[in-house]
Amino acid sequence: MMQSRPVSESQTLMTHRPLPQDANPAGNVHGGVILKQIDLAGAVCAMRHARGLSVVTASIDRMEFKAPVQVGELMLLMASVNMVGQHSMEVGVRVEVENLFTGEKRHAASAYLTFVAMGQDRKPTQVPGLVLENPVHERRNREALMRRQLRQEERVRERQAQESQKTALNRQDPSAMG
Repeated sequence: MMQSRPVSESQTLMTHRPLPQDANPAGNVHGGVILKQIDLAGAVCAMRHARGLSVVTASIDRMEFKAPVQVGELMLLMASVNMVGQHSMEVGVRVEVENLFTGEKRHAASAYLTFVAMGQDRKPTQVPGLVLENPVHERRNREALMRRQLRQEERVRERQAQESQKTALNRQDPSAMG
């Protein structure tokens, strides 16, 4: 049995200073650049929790861009494990932007990512449990469990819709199976 790890042990703070090639002509950093940094910060956090295991991004939920990021500002990416399953971890990443001249900060983006731990055989493997250390961690864990339930329900609805469509097509043209 793996030893559970506290949330604080894997919390991660990364920074990124976007350059002109990261932006559009108006100087706003492309969302894809921000998303890449979010994925990197989330993966580092997940790897710190899993220790010794590689991780892959399985999904990204609720990617929200709240304010533009300008070239030359400092992106502060704060990542924290919110919930763990048998093979997966949900990591929340918050992006704040700091104006390096004035010190002003603003919330620029947030996302929830699910990472799956991979063993040396490149198959999903067990991850350590999570020790929730305070009421904020407990709230984030409850919210993560609700998001997980919604994702599972959505997958079931999608499969049912695909099966219904397949059945309807097969009734119309049995040779269309495939």
